[in-house]
Amino acid sequence: MLSLTLRQVEFALAVARHSGMSAAAQALHVSQPALSVAIGQLEARLGEALFLRRPGGRLQPSPFGRRWLIEAETGLAQMQRLADPTALRSYPLRLAVFQDIAASCLAPLLAMAATKAPTLRLDTRPMGFETLLSALRDGTVDLALTWDLGLETDIDRRLVTRIPPHAVLAEAHPLAARPALSLRDLVDEPLILTDQGLSVGHMRGLFSSAGLAPRIAHRTANLDLMRSFAANGFGVGLSYTNPAPRQSQDGKPLVTRPLLDAGTEALVLARLATATIPPAEDVLVGLLPEILATCGFSGNPVPA
Repeated sequence: MLSLTLRQVEFALAVARHSGMSAAAQALHVSQPALSVAIGQLEARLGEALFLRRPGGRLQPSPFGRRWLIEAETGLAQMQRLADPTALRSYPLRLAVFQDIAASCLAPLLAMAATKAPTLRLDTRPMGFETLLSALRDGTVDLALTWDLGLETDIDRRLVTRIPPHAVLAEAHPLAARPALSLRDLVDEPLILTDQGLSVGHMRGLFSSAGLAPRIAHRTANLDLMRSFAANGFGVGLSYTNPAPRQSQDGKPLVTRPLLDAGTEALVLARLATATIPPAEDVLVGLLPEILATCGFSGNPVPA
């Protein structure tokens, strides 16, 4: 069982620093007898002498004491850091980013942070919905940039912007000629949805709320595959995330059109409700409007 005290460690380091009891006692604002007793108790607990007395009353660390004092100084510095909230907040902000958002916005965010907010240190981790929520709850991450889907009452949200859903179509699709679309325009189209967590159910719900029954033709594993299916004429994709490139990864042209009657979805910074708000959160929020504008997110930004 640990029986050493931080005070004993501080006393021993002071004796080593001042090479004697009198000077150390004066620096510590304690009596010399009290300091001598504390060092004697520490040495008895360790079973080794920490100091050897030299002519003139000068104390010098013993061979054991020299090694012990090096470890003690490191350990004391770590304990002082644990007791200092400011020091703890200097760690990087651990930011989870929903994977589809990360593909468009994570690299621009890191690049902008490096130039416009060099004091903002980010440890970023792309994640799916379920993994992201678990990471917030177990403290693996501090914040998450994600859609407000599946976030329960134990998660606080800070609204960043609201984004309308959009349809993803092959360039030659007849509906591509229109500047905007409605849910009814799509009800008879074969739909392509990304099969990510709550995404399919949420998109179904948009139609159900309007009294419509959609025809889902394909469920793809990710956004890139959905865009490829749409660009190759297998149907119409639906998504909130709207990457800037207007072609699929296999090089086929595509277009996106907003759905004007489907409302908007909140893009939020989420954190555990019981967690302390990281000071870096405001800095991050200040960068997000410009970042989102450059990576294909058109919506209603919320001022920082």
